[in-house]
Amino acid sequence: IPYQQAWDWQKGMVEAVGSSSATLGSLVLLQHPPVYTLGTGATEGHLKFDGAAPPLPLYRTERGGEVTYHGPGQLVLYPILDLRRPPLQQDLHWYLRQLEEVAIRALEAASGLRGERIPGLTGVWVGGQKVAAIGVRASRWVTYHGLALNVVNDLAPFRQIVPCGIADRPVASV
Repeated sequence: IPYQQAWDWQKGMVEAVGSSSATLGSLVLLQHPPVYTLGTGATEGHLKFDGAAPPLPLYRTERGGEVTYHGPGQLVLYPILDLRRPPLQQDLHWYLRQLEEVAIRALEAASGLRGERIPGLTGVWVGGQKVAAIGVRASRWVTYHGLALNVVNDLAPFRQIVPCGIADRPVASV
């Protein structure tokens, strides 16, 4: 699904979930055509190309985090959840750790790989290499954006950026 279309869809879902008392939320799983995205606080200094003439579409988004790449072979999860509803918590740090836990458990169950956290860095790592990036946003405690798990994607586009603003840690795919 093209990035802009998925983003627009998420915004509509945030409103629907936030106004419904019948649902905890929704989960969207998809892949995007090749695209770079910048989080709200991202700097173009983490781009290794001219931001005015990017090699792929470039979007400044509403999510947290720095720059990342999305493309075929990468599984993107967009949970649209109302954190005000039990058993969830109104705490974005808690939510980030829960997304990491989902990725860690999925890696173990699907492939036997041992995912891990690195203190001070958001995401999931295998053997010191980042396999899952997380960038979220919430509106009135309803989440959007989410998690990108590198499954069988081309890693070359990551060489055109400083992924998540972390220069000294490589990106890998499962």
